[in-house]
Order: sequence, then structure tokens, then C-alpha cells
Amino acid sequence: MELTCIMCPVGCTLEIKKVGKNVTVTGNGCPRGEEYGKKEVTKPERIVTTLKKYKNGTICLKTDKPIPKKLVDKCLKTIKDSPCPKKAKVGEIYIKNILDTTSNIVITSVNE
Repeated sequence: MELTCIMCPVGCTLEIKKVGKNVTVTGNGCPRGEEYGKKEVTKPERIVTTLKKYKNGTICLKTDKPIPKKLVDKCLKTIKDSPCPKKAKVGEIYIKNILDTTSNIVITSVNE
């Protein structure tokens, strides 16, 4: 499998081979690339960011830590289906412990 490392602006091309539980990463220019490559094939995670309509504008939301990649679509649907708060403040938790991941959805900006 070939991936582009996103851990820094260099964007090394990683070649990843997985045999059983053994993962080998080549092409990385630093240890962070190796760590990223291994994690991407064993337990991929993502930070989720989205917008939601709020009064006459929008609120920007994001997870405060990565969630499993396989839960991203379900996370976005949960956010979409949840009611907007009457008052939104930057830094407030919008949804606590989304999908039992220990990650919270946090308000990052409010545009009215």
C-alpha cells in the first residue's frame, strides 16, 4: 500500500506492507512518518470538522481528539440530527463523548 504522509509539509511517499500483525513502513523521512503509516493501516483515526446552521448563520464544530475513521459518517449524522443550542459560545462542548469515543464535539466559531 502506498500513502502520502501528512505529519509535516514534506509529504513523504510511504510504502506500507502488512503481514499478519507485522507492519513495515519505508519511504519515511522521519520517525513520525513510520508511526503515521503503521497507525493508518492498523487503527486509522480522523479529526472531524463540520458546520451547522445556527439562527441566521452557522456554528463551526470539531472533535477535540481523533475518532476511529469508521465512525466519521455516523458522527456527522449525529451532529446533523442534534438540536442547535439556544446560545452558542466558542469553546463549549456541543456533544459530549460522541458515539462513546471519549471525544467531544466542540464549538470552534459562531457566525450569526
